[in-house]
Amino acid sequence: MSAAPAVSATTVADESVLSARDVILAELAASARTVEASQAAQAARMIGGAPRVFLTGAGRSGLVLRMAAMRLMHLGLRVHVVGETTTPAIGADDLLVVASGSGTTSGVVKSAEKAASIGAQILAVTTDGTSPLANLATATVLVPAVRKTDHGSSLSQQYSGSLFEQSLFVLTETIFHILWKNTDCAAEELWTRHANLE
Repeated sequence: MSAAPAVSATTVADESVLSARDVILAELAASARTVEASQAAQAARMIGGAPRVFLTGAGRSGLVLRMAAMRLMHLGLRVHVVGETTTPAIGADDLLVVASGSGTTSGVVKSAEKAASIGAQILAVTTDGTSPLANLATATVLVPAVRKTDHGSSLSQQYSGSLFEQSLFVLTETIFHILWKNTDCAAEELWTRHANLE
């Protein structure tokens, strides 16, 4: 492994900040708007209708799904993050939400295979509708973004899987917002469920 290149923070100009921000916002807006509304709506129905929701992803995608789990908990849903010590066994009536840009991340695919063998519903978010993960899924939301190994793609100037992870965040926030607005719960009621042992 070669040494990391030296980064000189003294050469960062205001214009480069504005340019980078514009690139990221433009790419994210284009990606988020290209996600099929029907797929996002189906995802919202599956999440809102499941007796229990389990979520898993690797790396930064996993972090986004942890944030989504928190929001679903605020709605009062029974939510579990796969891999936590208090996460129970998934059952046939439950929903597993999985995210992988490539749709081939081994640990995520293995979780989906296990859930499928039990008869649980699987909601996959990926860039590849023909991937192993998509093939296991009950329903798939396709995100038009590059895979993290597609360096030099014309779809994104950003590094690795950044656009997929950003789009995943917008998708999960969209689903939360839809589900919340379909309730009579005020923000103050959701806040009563927020962690108070911080």
